[in-house]
Amino acid sequence: MTNEQILSEIREANLTYLMLAQNLIRQDKAEALFRLGMSEEAADLIGALSPAQIMKIASGNMLLCRFRVEDDIVWNLLTNHSVNKVDNDATTRLHASILMAGRFAETL
Repeated sequence: MTNEQILSEIREANLTYLMLAQNLIRQDKAEALFRLGMSEEAADLIGALSPAQIMKIASGNMLLCRFRVEDDIVWNLLTNHSVNKVDNDATTRLHASILMAGRFAETL
């Protein structure tokens, strides 16, 4: 991949993320805060952006979204690669969601 292709992918990801975030925020702000893992202030700002502002922000060369999963426990649950592998994928994803929700609550 060339540098220009990478920048193009970043811009596309930014645009997709901002549009998704804005839609979620406008539909159900509380759920959006949980799903996106962002502050209420950031949600208010994104929810109020015009399409032109979204395009301008998305056109930058820095990725706006980031992975919220920052520890091995959650990654192992999401990928189900732990030593004690659980056969029920729904259970492991639920457990990962609970851990991530707890971390979101800690930031509030």
